[in-house]
Amino acid sequence: MEEPRSSQQGMNEWTSCLCFGTPVGASALLLVLRHSCCVVSHVLIGAPAPLLVLRHSCCVSRHVLIGAPALLLELRHSCCVGRHVLYGATAPQYCIVPSVVQEKTSANIRIQLGQHTCKGSLHMGVTDLVFLDSGKKLVSSSKDKFLRVWDLETQHCMQIISGHHTEIWSIDADQEERYLVTRSADPQLRFYTINHDLVDERSMLKLNGPEAMGSENSSIQNKWEVLTLFGEIQRQSKDRVATVRFNNSGNLMACQVARKIVEILRVLDETESKRKAKSRIHRKKKFVKEAAGVNGDVNPSTGEESSIPTLTVSDVFKLLHTLRASKKICSISFCPVTPKSSLASLALSLNNNLLEIHSIESSSSTKTLTIELQGHRSNVRSVTLSSDNTLFMSTSHNAVKFWNPSTGYYLRTIDSGYGLCGLILPHNKYALVATKGWTIEIIDIGSGTCIDIVEAHGGSVRSIATIPDGDGFVTGSEDDEVKFWEYQYTQQPDQHSKPLMVSHIRTMQMNDDVQVVAVSPDAKYIAAALLDCTVKVFFMDSFKFFLSLYGHKLPVLCMDIASDGALLVTGSADKNLKIWGLDFGDFHKSIFAHADSVMAVQFVHNTHYVFSAGKDHLIKYWDADKFELLLTLKGHHAKVWCLSINNRGDFIVSGSHDRSIRRWDRIEEPFFIEVYSLKEELPEEGAVALVGKKTQETLSATDSIIDALDIAEDELKRISEHAEEKRKGKVADFQPSVLMLGLSASDFVLCALSNVHANDMEQTLLALPFSDALKLLSYLKDWTINLDKECKDVLGFNLAAMDHLKQLMALKSDALFQDAKTKLLQIRAQHSKRTEAMIESREEKQRKKKKKKSTEHAWT
Repeated sequence: MEEPRSSQQGMNEWTSCLCFGTPVGASALLLVLRHSCCVVSHVLIGAPAPLLVLRHSCCVSRHVLIGAPALLLELRHSCCVGRHVLYGATAPQYCIVPSVVQEKTSANIRIQLGQHTCKGSLHMGVTDLVFLDSGKKLVSSSKDKFLRVWDLETQHCMQIISGHHTEIWSIDADQEERYLVTRSADPQLRFYTINHDLVDERSMLKLNGPEAMGSENSSIQNKWEVLTLFGEIQRQSKDRVATVRFNNSGNLMACQVARKIVEILRVLDETESKRKAKSRIHRKKKFVKEAAGVNGDVNPSTGEESSIPTLTVSDVFKLLHTLRASKKICSISFCPVTPKSSLASLALSLNNNLLEIHSIESSSSTKTLTIELQGHRSNVRSVTLSSDNTLFMSTSHNAVKFWNPSTGYYLRTIDSGYGLCGLILPHNKYALVATKGWTIEIIDIGSGTCIDIVEAHGGSVRSIATIPDGDGFVTGSEDDEVKFWEYQYTQQPDQHSKPLMVSHIRTMQMNDDVQVVAVSPDAKYIAAALLDCTVKVFFMDSFKFFLSLYGHKLPVLCMDIASDGALLVTGSADKNLKIWGLDFGDFHKSIFAHADSVMAVQFVHNTHYVFSAGKDHLIKYWDADKFELLLTLKGHHAKVWCLSINNRGDFIVSGSHDRSIRRWDRIEEPFFIEVYSLKEELPEEGAVALVGKKTQETLSATDSIIDALDIAEDELKRISEHAEEKRKGKVADFQPSVLMLGLSASDFVLCALSNVHANDMEQTLLALPFSDALKLLSYLKDWTINLDKECKDVLGFNLAAMDHLKQLMALKSDALFQDAKTKLLQIRAQHSKRTEAMIESREEKQRKKKKKKSTEHAWT
């Protein structure tokens, strides 16, 4: 393409700068900016140019081509691509060759889907994904108020759809992929039609006349429009929509509102939709005729004379029912199997751990089934085991539940206040629950009733502890008081059983809120953790001050005393465990135990082993003498509030904010601390470790080699299948996989192997499964045939260096092993010569001796 020339001004090149606003609304079909030093702000706003080529441009500034329907934007040799380039444009392909914008900058998004990586404009928080066209296309929604359609074969963005005023939270398409619905905080549901038959480019050649230009542009645009706006439906509820879902048959759609409502919409088929559209048009004509009769118009024009009515979104989607649940709805799901007696079955999961199954019919909807487990409906705040380990109690914000710890069976539920802690009295007849409402509830376990409520404190009762070898207990509250109580059984005249009576004995005043209290096993000391981050220890009998333990930076939330009374362990909101000696108050060790606040801590009976629970969802097992972490128990999905250990240390019970109670059993398998410590000390990704140690880098390298082996194996299968088809006469061009990067199978595996660091190679290969190790060994033959320098370095030897070492050894050893065969022949020849000489000398001596004897005999 030649550059334009001006005969009047003699210009041989383009101007060095396009000023502000040039050329807004220009109708040029081709704009070539070459050797331009600057493209200033707001260039080509709304210009209908189908092709814009910016070559050798030093700067593409802000707001270039905002909303322009450019079909192809090529930024070549560009040193800077500013913000908002092609923001919201309908360009189907963005080609930046070469550009300083890399894959890890904010100008791209990577959606990892198996082996596909889609790249395009920045998505600010992807919220939902829907596959279309048998998995060849993907629609994504995000918080940036845009829908994006991705082509997974070419791995680029095909279409960007705007129009939503708030974040898009959920999208779904029906089974036949006719409609796609989106939900946001807008009061409308927005529907789109899915286009499967795209317009062919050759259809543009059939257009003639003055409208060819506009028709050409619209045809090219329609080719890439997978989603077309169908319409909007005003919702009845003003609350935001949480989820939208189609059923498998596609005739129903559920719209879950953020609270207790689910709106069911009926999706009409084509016949019903056309009938409804005709009825709508007929009503409109009738209304127009009546209006025309009033005005005196004899021949009013209806404006719609077509025999085929145009369908609208209200003709296809019709509100059928509105379901109301008893509690807040968390999620919804249609049953994949359509029942014979109804249109569909819808399952609702509620925030109180209930599942409701609703049967949806054309006239009404009924609740057919309710699935209810016996667990808590809110977070479990405390768990308490009985003294004989045959019963345990759990408390929550409105109920107390009793369980059988050996079988896990639920026994009964008793309504109560917000229980923060509890205690099961001996003989398992009564239980005490300390509540957030300043009271202590006395519960009769046998009858399952609350027999009395005692106004105990002037604040929340945070802790309760039993007094060993006595009929009493101690409570600590936010009213700065520690109270001592005793219980006794009194016989009433009109009752056969002896009800429990609780009476207050004495009070110990503190300087601050009491968070937790603990009594030593010998009932000698009582410890109280205060809100001022200290632990005060007093003599039990005289209330005389004994010790003040300080060192925590945040309040102590839990503590326990060992069975021998030698150690005291405290857990705090500063995430640390501190171990103290109770004899003299000496500080032993501070351990950074959890990633969040430590909520519960307890010694195993007759040991110095400690269990701790924290808000980081973990339970940890510690050795308080060696200050070592022994085990980490993972299983809870939220904050762990409490735990309890049985007397023998066989099992522990924990309660969590995820409303679950978990039992952890001790097994008889021997436990080696060194092996577990190696697992715990595994460095993070990118950390430097000793040679031969398993690290995150070696595990990642092993995964990459396994992936490379799988990809190479698939490629070899494809090659063999292509060769077989070619042998049968089915000639077809072989298309190598893009994932192979243009390399052969052996070179691809070698490339993955060369990316492993030398000090990680041993552990990386040791971590390979046996089957993958055999696959790797099968490529050694190909690598040894063509040994280039890179391959030699990877395999750990260099032939030139080996030859050099061989020469050095030959010089130092006087070439003893240079020609072993010749040397051996020489040694054998010398040995044979020596043997022959010895034989000849021996024979010569024998002849001389015989000759001498013969001469002597003749002389005689």
